[in-house]
Amino acid sequence: MYRLDRTAFEASKLEEERIDTDYWRAKSVEERLRAAMYLQSINYNFKLTNLPKMDRSIFSMTKRG
Repeated sequence: MYRLDRTAFEASKLEEERIDTDYWRAKSVEERLRAAMYLQSINYNFKLTNLPKMDRSIFSMTKRG
């Protein structure tokens, strides 16, 4: 079971949250997506130059109709 590392987070003041929100809203959509992809690469341990492939063996295709 995974446990939350409470030392990694801290409570912040509402004004600090507004500053952070304003910072990201000032960025373009492309910059925000690039930052999100970077955080995912750190979390899932892959390099941005070598993106993981989707495991297609998990899904099955059926014809409709």
